[in-house]
Amino acid sequence: MNAKNESREPQAASPYIGMWVTGDGVIRQELLPNGRYDEARGSRRSAYTGSYEIRGSRIEYVDDTGFTADGEFDGDILYHGGMIFYREQK
Repeated sequence: MNAKNESREPQAASPYIGMWVTGDGVIRQELLPNGRYDEARGSRRSAYTGSYEIRGSRIEYVDDTGFTADGEFDGDILYHGGMIFYREQK
């Protein structure tokens, strides 16, 4: 994973770009095409922000404080941090 200040390849071609939401709607994580993410928790907007890289069905996160995490996509489901996210339907 690149440091947050290094240039990054866009993730725009990834089919996983977009909004992912927990079943109860409390946590919303937007994967942006520029390799950044923005996660809201409840009414707290941008509670966590950072960068991510997707390789196949795996995602690796580095938040802006340096904390790392990972996850796994299975179709329209994202398993991350013991939580299950669903692709937001438009």
